[in-house]
Amino acid sequence: MNKKDDSLALLPNGFADLLPPYAEEEAKSIQALMDKFSAFGYRRVKPPLLEFEDSLLAPGPGERLANETFRLMDPVSHRMMGIRSDVTAQISRIVSSRLMNAERPLRLMYANDVLRTRGSQMRTERQFAQVGCELIGDDNGVQTDIEVCVLAVLGLKAVGINDITLDMTIPGFVSSLLCVVKPEYRDAVEKAVAQRDIDALQALKCKTAQIIAQAMGASGGADDAFSVLKKIKFKGEMAGHVTRLKDVSIGVQAALTDLGIDDVSLTIDVLEQNGFEYHRALGFTLFSSEVRGELGRGGCYNIHFGKSESSEMAKGFTLYMDTIAQSSVTPLECDKVFVRSAEAWSVILDLQAQGWTVIRGTGAGDVSEVCTHIYENRKISKLG
Repeated sequence: MNKKDDSLALLPNGFADLLPPYAEEEAKSIQALMDKFSAFGYRRVKPPLLEFEDSLLAPGPGERLANETFRLMDPVSHRMMGIRSDVTAQISRIVSSRLMNAERPLRLMYANDVLRTRGSQMRTERQFAQVGCELIGDDNGVQTDIEVCVLAVLGLKAVGINDITLDMTIPGFVSSLLCVVKPEYRDAVEKAVAQRDIDALQALKCKTAQIIAQAMGASGGADDAFSVLKKIKFKGEMAGHVTRLKDVSIGVQAALTDLGIDDVSLTIDVLEQNGFEYHRALGFTLFSSEVRGELGRGGCYNIHFGKSESSEMAKGFTLYMDTIAQSSVTPLECDKVFVRSAEAWSVILDLQAQGWTVIRGTGAGDVSEVCTHIYENRKISKLG
């Protein structure tokens, strides 16, 4: 290529061609996840890449996506459309409309690419695949909270991820406490929480600041965290959320022990709120020491679509295939057998039935360089 052709081959920041063998590896990983989730009764949905803007960004999970959504004009209807930047908002629309009468709890799964207007410091890619599950219609079931947490871990194990951390939080924990802080202390408390400055919180003559400081000391392993949290006298709904979080943690640990999975750490950080703006009661993030960045996140949220006053509880998770791909070693190329074009097609099918990848000759007579074996005189011989 000349310099002009080189410039034509450039892609925008955050976009990339996924080449062999990495494209095949991603497809295999997605299929492994789909097989795992399907075995638990989750059924696949495939929403469109484009939707009308007013439905994609409708009140509910979609309204937070406005700043990261590509928009374009529909030449047919002349209405604005948006390209999905997250699948969860589309799931909300589907279950609130086309599946509104389906039996609950409703278990759905998906595997779709998303596009975003900008990358982030942790995720520079602007197009990547999301794979996830959603369980809709079980309002207060701790058992289904446990199910989605365990299923997320099982999914990661199915694609070879080890040394996993499941970090759990209570979405809205900080905001529920800040709402009772006196105005003169609020900015200082918010700044201290953002900076994780426990000394600054303890220095404030504010009862709520002291509670938050205690909660900050609860960040870490689940057992140690709950031993600290039980000393804090939470009231009303928050007391119920803390109890629920503990029950989920105990249930997840029991499940992992029963499954013989011993490389998963359960941690608690009730002050972690970023990315959980529309969640409630439970939120969690998945990490691994083998990979930089988030492998996925999930939790509980209310499905509230558009102007409808009705809502229902949903819980689920999303795994990020671009992050998962970082854990993969360079895939090994499989053995390939060269078969001359003069051989019968039935011979090729027989070899493929035996597990061989077959490269059929072009008739020029040269053996393809990608081949490791050759089929001649009714037998397979190794090349080189």
